Amino acid sequence: MVRVKPFAALRPPRDLVTEVAAPPYDVLNSEEAYKMAGEKSLLHITKPEIDFSPIAGEHEQRTYDRAVENFKTWQRNGWLVREDKEKYYVYAQTMGKRTQYGIVLCAHTDDYAAGIIKKHELTRKDKEDDRMIHVRIQNANIEPVFFAFKDHAELGDIIAKTAAGKPEYKFTDENNFTHTFWVIDSDAVNARITEIFTNDIDAFYVADGHHRTAAAARVGAEKKAQNPNHTGDEEYNYFMAVCFPESQLAIIDYNRVVKDLNGLSPEELLKALEEDFEVSLATKPRCGRPAKPYSPTGLHNFSMYLGDKWYSLTAKPGRYRDDDPIGVLDVTILSNLVLDKILGIKDLRTDKRIDFVGGIRGLGELARRVDSGEMKVAFALYPVSMQQLINIADTGNIMPPKTTWFEPKLRSGLAIHSLNRD
Repeated sequence: MVRVKPFAALRPPRDLVTEVAAPPYDVLNSEEAYKMAGEKSLLHITKPEIDFSPIAGEHEQRTYDRAVENFKTWQRNGWLVREDKEKYYVYAQTMGKRTQYGIVLCAHTDDYAAGIIKKHELTRKDKEDDRMIHVRIQNANIEPVFFAFKDHAELGDIIAKTAAGKPEYKFTDENNFTHTFWVIDSDAVNARITEIFTNDIDAFYVADGHHRTAAAARVGAEKKAQNPNHTGDEEYNYFMAVCFPESQLAIIDYNRVVKDLNGLSPEELLKALEEDFEVSLATKPRCGRPAKPYSPTGLHNFSMYLGDKWYSLTAKPGRYRDDDPIGVLDVTILSNLVLDKILGIKDLRTDKRIDFVGGIRGLGELARRVDSGEMKVAFALYPVSMQQLINIADTGNIMPPKTTWFEPKLRSGLAIHSLNRD
């Protein structure tokens, strides 16, 4: 079972939340962050390179030093204020007609080491190292990670009752997503939440934030080694997460664009695809208007934009493994039968000929990048399901790179977890 606790969050006063709260550090590049950041924005803490002119390198020592300085300034100025006691929080995100409700809590680093916090992606050491430095120098988890857990009726009731009350924060961001945040002040309710997670929830699943999770675990292990009186209950053993019931989450497609056809003509590519796919023309330009985008209709059906036309590709039976949680994934089918076999792309992590486009940007973005001449072909995939993600994590498997895209992204700055209790 998972080990959790409430925490005394550092968070902005209600009237400053829209000025302080910001997108996650990895959603914006430095130039975008510079343009977006107001005086009180958390971006000055999560992307402090924007405080220099010209913009500094993300990994320079002066950048890290400025992050620490800014974090102290935000607290000194009252832009971040610590709660008077440990609490849980409920955080809701609304995108269109869908709302997902999560519990903001602290998870235990030992659960990550033990595999109770389950991952589905590999991490890169350089990115882990960078996030580890930020946790270490701030002695805090500035941004939460995003977990899923299997639905629990009583926890659902607690979340619903909390969400029926007056929120502490409610605002709409630049993407027209609404963020709503409630504080659970009841000691009895907070105690019951701890009991339920401790007794009934057998695992967390990392949805988004694999590098932050790994970095938090490494900092916990580092501090453990430095403390001869370590007990496992110290605040540094915990890190901040927002945990959502899995039934409320939806994974968005994560698509691919490729710079060249590996020496093939468009006609030769179409012919090569016919060995493993049923290929048909889906839409083409009409009356001077561009072709209407074609969306995959289900698992093992892909859409391809080539030239100025959209094609439907359906993998033939026997070309994939339904009995294998990785082999059945559409990202695996596309990687094996198209990207590798035909286009010669062996490593999705390192090959510069391929790029990835989150489905939140729409199929029109795929067409735009091909029409511009930047890319030669684009592929859209049917989204992975939460059940597929859970099956892969439960069996200890790892998804191919760039498989899942979760939206909305968690807003940073609504709560911060300090690794000490002073």
